[in-house]
Amino acid sequence: MPYSRSSLGGGGGGGFTHISGKNRLGRLTVRRKTIRKRMRAKLREIKQQLREHMHDPVRQTGQSLKSIVQGHFNYYAVPGNLDSLGAFRDRLLGHWGHTLRRRSQQRPISWERILALAKRWLPQPRVLHPYPAVRFAASHPR
Repeated sequence: MPYSRSSLGGGGGGGFTHISGKNRLGRLTVRRKTIRKRMRAKLREIKQQLREHMHDPVRQTGQSLKSIVQGHFNYYAVPGNLDSLGAFRDRLLGHWGHTLRRRSQQRPISWERILALAKRWLPQPRVLHPYPAVRFAASHPR
């Protein structure tokens, strides 16, 4: 696979900006958002890789991007962070579309075609990790 997946986690904060906020019931809760600096750095790295592998087959690039996006979502898909996940996917799609348009001097690829590729290869953002209270609420048959 030509695309590398660097470590997305690490550090003391775990890759999140922690913000105090309120839940739907109006109670205080800790909200977590992806650290902007990390997201920008990851997008910059992907943009460079797309440029280096510009003329690879679309299928190969799609499979690699799917793996990268799914890995990002596996780490950052916590409750309250869907906006950051959507922004990551949208910006990555913009970089991929720009790269596809730069491939040749023929007719440029349409935005509808790029959206179809995104629907085929890039997963939609969704919450993969429950709230900690739900995660640690274990019941034992004792």
